[in-house]
Amino acid sequence: MAARRSPVFRFPLAVFCLATILVFPAAAGAAEEAPRVKITPIKGPLYELQGSGGNVVASVGDDGVLLIDSDYAEYAPAYEAALAGLSSVPGAPRFLFNTHWHFDHVGGNAYWGEQGTLIAAHDNVYQRMSTRQEMKVFNRVVEPSPAAALPVITYADEVAVHFNGDLVRARHYPHGHTDGDSIIFFTGQNVVHMGDHVFKGAFPFIDIGSGGNAFSFIDNLRAVHGQVNDETVLVPGHGAGFLDRAGLAAYIEVLATTAEYTRAQLAAGKSVEEIAAQDWWEQYASYGQGFIDTASWVSFIAGSL
Repeated sequence: MAARRSPVFRFPLAVFCLATILVFPAAAGAAEEAPRVKITPIKGPLYELQGSGGNVVASVGDDGVLLIDSDYAEYAPAYEAALAGLSSVPGAPRFLFNTHWHFDHVGGNAYWGEQGTLIAAHDNVYQRMSTRQEMKVFNRVVEPSPAAALPVITYADEVAVHFNGDLVRARHYPHGHTDGDSIIFFTGQNVVHMGDHVFKGAFPFIDIGSGGNAFSFIDNLRAVHGQVNDETVLVPGHGAGFLDRAGLAAYIEVLATTAEYTRAQLAAGKSVEEIAAQDWWEQYASYGQGFIDTASWVSFIAGSL
């Protein structure tokens, strides 16, 4: 039993490196040049916008702009400039949906909220953003967000808006990356923003202290896989490019296989360090090259049991 519990508090170095990148993006090079936003058309009125934090999706059309996530605060003016080049409707976005509460996804909220954008998110996002949060894995405290950054529309299960000729559904998937994750379905365009349920081609970060769980995370991915089709475009929370249904299935297979292997090894009495050092992981070496290395992923699995 002790072998299962102790890894929760001994996260590898990569997790602390991730903390530095998330809390201080300048440390990752963001301060070396003026913030820039890359724009990639998805389909119809939908665009992916990439700055330094989580991937943003914008619906741009006659109704104005609807955003999914808002990146870091210092990138907000760059997003405003990018959107001005896409939209013929003046003013701030009408809606902003947050996929979860992490600062690389909600950092620009106050910038837009002060301009009148209506912010929507799951109930738990409001709770975490409005109160002091201690992220023990990062050894950091996140102070409450200003009022302008907080969601004014919250929901327990899902909410929908009709916008730019589409029905946009934000649906809660519990205890995945956090306890407040939403996955956003643009039902007419058949596009899905996965939030941080997908770190494309990489092991994901599971915020156990915020109610995340590696096994529920995998279950949530399986649920989404059953709700999409072969024509669906899936936008990851982090990483370049998109996924299709087959790509999502492959991602699920990697995470499920490694999670079950880790569970079995822990049950056999192995430590996180011993498991992560095994040659068995060489087949998934590329997945440990992102923010989260193999030892960190093993730690998240152990902490989810």
